[in-house]
Amino acid sequence: MNNRVVITGLGVVSPNGTGIKEFQTSIRTGKSGVKHDASLQELNFQCQVSAKPTYDEAKLKEILPAGLYIKLENEAMKYACLAGHEAWLDSGLPFTSKDDNPDWDTGIIFGVGALAMDEFIGGKFEILQSGNPRKIGSRVVEQTMNSGAVTYLNKMIGFGNIATANSSACATGTEAVILGYERIKNGKAKRMLCGSTESQGVFIWSGFEALRIICSDSNDAPEKASRPLAANPAGFVPGTGSGALVLESLDSALERGAKIYGEIVAGDIVNGGQRNGGSITANSPAATQRVMKTTMAEAGITGDEVDLICGHLTSTIGDVREIEAWTAALERSGSDFPRINALKSMIGHCLGASGSIEMVAATLQLHHQFAHPNINIDNLHPDIVSKVDATSISFTNLEMPINYLMKASLGFGDVNSCIVLKKWDANE
Repeated sequence: MNNRVVITGLGVVSPNGTGIKEFQTSIRTGKSGVKHDASLQELNFQCQVSAKPTYDEAKLKEILPAGLYIKLENEAMKYACLAGHEAWLDSGLPFTSKDDNPDWDTGIIFGVGALAMDEFIGGKFEILQSGNPRKIGSRVVEQTMNSGAVTYLNKMIGFGNIATANSSACATGTEAVILGYERIKNGKAKRMLCGSTESQGVFIWSGFEALRIICSDSNDAPEKASRPLAANPAGFVPGTGSGALVLESLDSALERGAKIYGEIVAGDIVNGGQRNGGSITANSPAATQRVMKTTMAEAGITGDEVDLICGHLTSTIGDVREIEAWTAALERSGSDFPRINALKSMIGHCLGASGSIEMVAATLQLHHQFAHPNINIDNLHPDIVSKVDATSISFTNLEMPINYLMKASLGFGDVNSCIVLKKWDANE
């Protein structure tokens, strides 16, 4: 089968805005969600900034069944519940009651980078090591297994189709959307809730501190810390959050008169096998280019038709390699290069949640026809401007026509993913 797939719902819990309305305002205005982090300072991290969302606990209590809310301690799962619930409401689809059959035509793929490394687990270790294993709580398992967010969202909504969690490092969120897109395209589901979430805090971020790849030169100026595309990147800013998208077959969306944000026309995932310049921590240039090319081929477009690129772009030395991949794959450079932006300049690197939050931002830009600014660039990296003209990199919000948008996400393990979105046209 070859069903067309559209996006009909969005939800987000981001460091610079919780909820679609606040988030869209923030990305249009270039608002940073990066702040000083006292917990990192206390533990003698060289990086003492982070990007964490804020949210209304009362809202979480309102949407979760009482039995689930009482002992929900995992922040990543809280983010997922809020983002997923918002996306489902935004789509206009019904919630099934506890006495109904599940919706056999609807599924969920909601990934996670490292759910079991959330801050709450530290206290559980202390209880365990004191010799009281039965006092760690009866809900630790469900809040540490990778599919924990999926089970809570399923309890809230009632999916009867596939219900699973993927995990591919920083490509997780984009990969989840691609997997959901393929399931609908192949006729195995009519609707999918797709997204990802990420843990927060010292347990996961210490690993990146040890790798010396997180920013340590902006502790006194947190909002300036994340600098993708700039001449002076100093490492990424650790972040956390969640993004969620409702995907739907076009027939299903039209039948119920749903709002359509845009159409997914292609998506692909490849692995570089950690060969030819690829490694556990660096992506193979050949693989990154390949996924961009195969995705365009599936969409039936050429590089000349791409209007906006929403890059992975982390504020590391990898930014130069990514730009080189884009120019090679699209066969465009200099003043011919399309617009490109990096959401991580505002929200840091939300690891497993980065792809889904960035997919929400990409969808909003496509639907509302704008390109959000890149912030914190005093001077562009010389190796980047040798490949693309500075006019392709916007410093302010730009209202512009967007027909085709490309989004890429890369991850540890040489994982490469890419999606092409197309502006929705009811006449096509």
